[in-house]
Amino acid sequence: MEKMMEIKELRKEFKSYSSRSGLKGAFRDLFTRNYKVLRAVDDISFTVRPGEMVGYIGENGAGKSTSIKMLTGILTPTSGTVNVNGMDPHKEREKFVRTIGVVFGQRSQLWWDIAVQESFRLLKKVYRVSDEAYEEHMSHVIETLDIGPLLDKPVRKLSLGQRMRCELAAALIHNPPLLFLDEPTIGLDVLVKNKIRQFLKEINQKYNTTILLTTHDIADIEALCDRVIMLDQGKVIYDGALDHLKEKWMEEKQIEFQFIDEVSKEELDNLTKGMPVLWHHGKDGWRWTASTEDHDDLISDLIAKVVNALKIKDVNVQSISMEEIVRNIYEEGAVRE
Repeated sequence: MEKMMEIKELRKEFKSYSSRSGLKGAFRDLFTRNYKVLRAVDDISFTVRPGEMVGYIGENGAGKSTSIKMLTGILTPTSGTVNVNGMDPHKEREKFVRTIGVVFGQRSQLWWDIAVQESFRLLKKVYRVSDEAYEEHMSHVIETLDIGPLLDKPVRKLSLGQRMRCELAAALIHNPPLLFLDEPTIGLDVLVKNKIRQFLKEINQKYNTTILLTTHDIADIEALCDRVIMLDQGKVIYDGALDHLKEKWMEEKQIEFQFIDEVSKEELDNLTKGMPVLWHHGKDGWRWTASTEDHDDLISDLIAKVVNALKIKDVNVQSISMEEIVRNIYEEGAVRE
């Protein structure tokens, strides 16, 4: 199969009721109602190949959750076509759901009051997984995610990190070729996040599992994905390599200065007048960050000017972070060509 997902001109519109103001307006609403059509997903198109790990990112309200629900067959598109794993997710829902795994950070597929292993057994029956296939596959999953000691505990007694590892294992009971992950590391500590990321890399390499990852944690994207699809106001504003995105936006350096005495923005602006520098206030009046072009001579001149004029306690030169890149893109509403 050349394409695990093929989405063409996908659109989802919702009709929302708009009430009129005042008593007179309420009376008119009894007979005629005003409606607004809200377009949550606006003619998006993309393809995903088998074995790809794709970061699917966007701000709240960008259309991520709505489009994921259409890709998993929960919602019916207003228009456009969705072909996932060779099927229409909505029209062939029962057959389709046996070929995907889904983990939602805010929702559970495990039964709250019974032991984790009992939930696993129920899901094994639902997906019609043989005893041999279950033992072969799940023994590896349970060992890698280190959830063996948790299997006889009720879900309600697990911590968030323990529950998310069990949720991930539950989604993989039938070893699906396609995995949808919606905020799988939300609220987790660094050690648990790293364990989950390492596990996802491993199943991708071992089983060629295709993964579509929705997250606000940019570190997840950097650790797992070579490609990102970025949404804004229901439209795809970037679809390509993560490295390419970094190259296009990492044209800046940030120099953080920690001064001995308190310094004002006016002083700094006057000091660097005529230079392509933007000053950002730090945590206190003694810390300021200068954003400027990534040219060695310019950075040298900037540091020399500041050091010669003001008392410096510390200087730190760093590239712009991935999180900052994404924030800048959303502020501008487009990706640089």
